Amino acid sequence: MRFRSFAFAPLAALALVSCAKDEELYVDKSWVVLAAVPGNPAAAYFTIHGGPQANALISVSVEPAIKSEIHESVSKDGMMTMAPLDSVPVPAKSTVVFAPGGKHVMLFELRSTVKPGGTLQLQMNFSGGDKLLVDAPVFAAGQAPEANGKN
Repeated sequence: MRFRSFAFAPLAALALVSCAKDEELYVDKSWVVLAAVPGNPAAAYFTIHGGPQANALISVSVEPAIKSEIHESVSKDGMMTMAPLDSVPVPAKSTVVFAPGGKHVMLFELRSTVKPGGTLQLQMNFSGGDKLLVDAPVFAAGQAPEANGKN
């Protein structure tokens, strides 16, 4: 019997390690789409996976952008509008999706050196003090990761 309990120890350790990522705050499926018109803002999209405690995304910084703002597209009186958000709640153990037509980050005055096929590093700042660095592939206007088999 003792031999059997030791035989399962590596499996138990593996199970704990595989659950560890689910217990911490992390971001995946990130991407940036450049503006169709030069000078207009680019947009960043991603998915936030909440950790064990509730948190909130309070800002996203991108070094080659002069300014970035968290926005949300909403339908109001039959028209789509965009409104800046001060923060986005991330409930514990939940998922918050930033996607076209919904929440996104506007990247203003992005340097002209940023090109499709490259990557941008997004620094995500959370109310709980967490700072996450996420590499996001850059796409041309009209392209998306789904269309390109990425993310």
